[in-house]
Amino acid sequence: MSTVSGDLSIRTFEGRRWLFPSAVIHELDPDPDAGPAGRRPRRTARDWLVDFSCFLLAVLLGAAAANTMRQDPNVSHGLAVADQLIGGLACGAVWLRRRWPTGLAIAMIPVGFASDTAGGAAMVALFTLAVHRPFRYVAWIGGINLALVPLFYWLRPDPDLPYLAVVILVLLFSLLVVSLGMFVRSKRQLMVSLRDRARRAETEAGLRAERAQRLAREAIAREMHDVLAHRLTLLSVHAGALEFRPDAPQEEIARAAGVIRESAHEALQDLREIIGVLRAADGDEAGGRPQPTLAALDALAAESRQAGMKVILDNHVGDPAAVPASVGRTAYRIAQEGLTNARKHAPGAEVTVRVTGAQGDGLDITVHNPAPATEAPHVPGSGQGLIGLTERATLAGGRLEHRATGDGGFEVRAWLPWPAA
Repeated sequence: MSTVSGDLSIRTFEGRRWLFPSAVIHELDPDPDAGPAGRRPRRTARDWLVDFSCFLLAVLLGAAAANTMRQDPNVSHGLAVADQLIGGLACGAVWLRRRWPTGLAIAMIPVGFASDTAGGAAMVALFTLAVHRPFRYVAWIGGINLALVPLFYWLRPDPDLPYLAVVILVLLFSLLVVSLGMFVRSKRQLMVSLRDRARRAETEAGLRAERAQRLAREAIAREMHDVLAHRLTLLSVHAGALEFRPDAPQEEIARAAGVIRESAHEALQDLREIIGVLRAADGDEAGGRPQPTLAALDALAAESRQAGMKVILDNHVGDPAAVPASVGRTAYRIAQEGLTNARKHAPGAEVTVRVTGAQGDGLDITVHNPAPATEAPHVPGSGQGLIGLTERATLAGGRLEHRATGDGGFEVRAWLPWPAA
């Protein structure tokens, strides 16, 4: 059996095309070689077989009707010959049923009424109409055919069957033909709808994958900003001190060079970890150094003090290890970004990092710095880190606010959920 590929990414109709109707294949996968738009798709081997079977059925029914006419003494020889000639032309017209299904069905109304031997061709035309056209066409044309059946057999009664019996039989047979055609049409529409649904699912899956990639890139960008901005700010501070104080004592130059070297090494390590997220199945479970948690705030404050900042860490959380890793990591990044901003925009100012909270109440983080003693130079891209922190806190189920204080300083306040055990 021919199938569309089980993988939704395949867009072409694969398999034995000759086993399917050309109309269905054209709907599922339009043939690029079909020619100008609107051109009828080429018949498949199955189409030729079905068309020949319909032609043969029309001929057999016409031959049966012709045999009945020869046994009817009320039909003259000339009328029988004319009837069979019309019937033969009607059977030949069956080969046009795919090209003009509606026109053929309409033409068969007077032809079938005038000729007994055209009855088979009329039934084939009605079946084709039910397959290829909506129900409103079938209702009108089929209704006219059914309405003419009693009149036809009233004018030309069957020599073998009673009038009522033959009318009922022909009406039932006509309804059976129409029902069969509508069933075939509904089956084809189901195939097309399933294909459309598969294509929509493929498109939606592609959009979801694209969105997931975009979110992953944004997460990596936030992580890179949070991690590297802190390290690179340390590098900038100490490199600037070496630039503006070339006559500093040898011990201070050595200490600044050591901080620069250590910060550069840490920045490279952090960059490797972030890039490693792209290669790992789970970013937080990937190999490398452990991700920072709330317990690492002391090391962060000490590192900032070593770089020359004035940092007061006021941590009122008794057991930082009890804080969930994701919450502690977010709190660490907020404090880290707050110190980085203070170093860039308020150099020399004393920065206070305050952490309070308890299990079930949540975790509060505040980073505050007063106004700088001197005006700090403008830093390109300012504010992007705070936007990333706000989104990070929101994703963690918390909130973050930042504002300028009345004394000319700046404050970052965040609350993160710390669920009860």
